[in-house]
Amino acid sequence: MSAELIARIIGLIIFGIMGVFLGEPLGLLIQEIWPASPEAIIIYQIISSIVIGFIGFLIAPWLSIKPINSIRKRLSNVSAQALVFGLIGLIVGLILAALLSYPLSLLPDPLGSILPFIGVMLFGYLGIVLFVSRQKDLRNVFQTISKSGSGSTDSGESSGLQDSRRILVDTSAIIDGRISDIARTGFVPGRLLIPRFVLNELQYVSDSADNLRRQRGRRGMEVLSELQKDPKIPVTITDIDVEGVKEVDDRLVVLARQLSCPILTNDYNLNRVAELQGVSVLNINELANAVKAILLPGETLEMKIIQEGKEYGQGVGYMEDGTMVVVEDGHKFIGKTISISVTKVLQTAAGRMIFAKPD
Repeated sequence: MSAELIARIIGLIIFGIMGVFLGEPLGLLIQEIWPASPEAIIIYQIISSIVIGFIGFLIAPWLSIKPINSIRKRLSNVSAQALVFGLIGLIVGLILAALLSYPLSLLPDPLGSILPFIGVMLFGYLGIVLFVSRQKDLRNVFQTISKSGSGSTDSGESSGLQDSRRILVDTSAIIDGRISDIARTGFVPGRLLIPRFVLNELQYVSDSADNLRRQRGRRGMEVLSELQKDPKIPVTITDIDVEGVKEVDDRLVVLARQLSCPILTNDYNLNRVAELQGVSVLNINELANAVKAILLPGETLEMKIIQEGKEYGQGVGYMEDGTMVVVEDGHKFIGKTISISVTKVLQTAAGRMIFAKPD
């Protein structure tokens, strides 16, 4: 028997009993307009019990189960940090309201009876809003006080700071493979968190019937194994999950909001969805574009022309970091290494593109 059906039956019983008690005054009121025998009151009670009980059967889930499910769903999207600071704000607000309730109760009625209750509601609400909206600033203050009061060594502080910075890792970042090299350089300061559902998705890809997907999945497994073997890279596979969400990307975004940590990925769609919901994203492709060599118009360099370009007469070469270089009138130098002069640099969604001409 489902919880909704149980709620409907309970609502039917409670509202039916209410209908019995409401049927008597209703019958007396009707008898004043249309006189009838005393036994008619019992009929009015039965009819009232059936009608009101049926109404209770219909609206019981909306008064019990559905509000609870809605509150639970909203709380599941709230981070534990926000809940803690909200509770602290509520306690502080109630303490302030208690300090003000006695002088407010000395006011003449009805102010002395109403204002203390209004003060409790107002200060409780303001405490929650203030502490939740400024939770990051308050957390930094608490961390600064705890660090200044503790006599820990620098190495202990740096280790604790590193563990406190958690980064959720997406499946695409593991399959990409560059995460291993980036983590070894120290540019990812924090503990890499890999949820169990990400690991399950990686295993599903490695068991795919498609040969290319299977190779990508197995490559991701090898990369993950390398990360776990490296003692300098803190990696944790966690069983933390999100209820009520099926898609892996959506679960990652909700989990990142709950843990107040960024997502490491190179998935463009996940990047956009996370940014729209206020979640920080560490995009490997954006990092790769940012560290590419910067060339200015007029600079010269040696370039091997590999193939023809899309336009007539163009030649195409590639720098060591993979940046495409389009050389005007370079088709006659295909297969040769020549000196070129940069004429224009364009930044596109796909990356940086350089235009040049033979020097």
